[in-house]
Amino acid sequence: MNESLQTALTRLRLSGLAASLDVRLQEAAGHQLSHVEFLELLLRDELLVRDERLIARRVKAAGFRELKTLDEFDFSFNPSIKRKVIFDLASGRFIREARDVLLIGPPGLGKSHIAQALGYQAIKSGSVVLYRSIFDVVRDFLHDESLNQQDKIMERYLRPDLLIIDDMGMKQLPKRSGEYLFEIIMRRYQVRSTVMTSNRPLEDWGKLIGDVPAATAILDRFLHNAEVIAITGKSYRLRNHAAPESEQAKQRGRRSTGGDEGLSPPEDTNAPQTVSSVGG
Repeated sequence: MNESLQTALTRLRLSGLAASLDVRLQEAAGHQLSHVEFLELLLRDELLVRDERLIARRVKAAGFRELKTLDEFDFSFNPSIKRKVIFDLASGRFIREARDVLLIGPPGLGKSHIAQALGYQAIKSGSVVLYRSIFDVVRDFLHDESLNQQDKIMERYLRPDLLIIDDMGMKQLPKRSGEYLFEIIMRRYQVRSTVMTSNRPLEDWGKLIGDVPAATAILDRFLHNAEVIAITGKSYRLRNHAAPESEQAKQRGRRSTGGDEGLSPPEDTNAPQTVSSVGG
């Protein structure tokens, strides 16, 4: 590639095309591609690079705690999580229909992983996503309330195609939290999609928020058009903690039977015989 062409591509911000031009020229010569076919390949390369950069920017802007994918999720560990249901959500249809999703269940069952994986898939499908824990939500609004900038932060929560609010139920929220959460849910209702995760049953939300009427109003709107996925089972994070205990039990069993080979210890024929009474 000559310098003037490189300069022109740089000025036009066609870095993807510039990066693949030499390879495409060789391919065009080797396969005798037409001018149209050659141009199509170059434009496809440029669009691919732009799409990758757009995804990277949107992932960064989403603010995920961790970048998770559904391919990494172990569905075999917890059969209560139905693969078909989750992958149907990953198709993004609920976002296009402005429906909501609630993932509810005890800690450690993969709710946050699924929520963030759905968010990442939504970004790859072209959606704008914002991920916040419930503590981030409260912190954002309490901070901006002191600066009198509630409208600005509210716009940030209303704009995304998909809003993910994680960790509902971890602990009781400060005063006025219910008001902020209610406004977010009310203004996104049937307009934009929201995914929430909760470690506590719905009947506890009034206590968590500290405002029973606000909790009732939130759930009334959120659940009206939401898919509720209740998850039960064992904690995935604690899956390896039971192993040492089981191993210790095996070792105790081996010692009681005389070792790993399962042989009983030799009897002492000279030892006195004892009889234990039961229920005495």
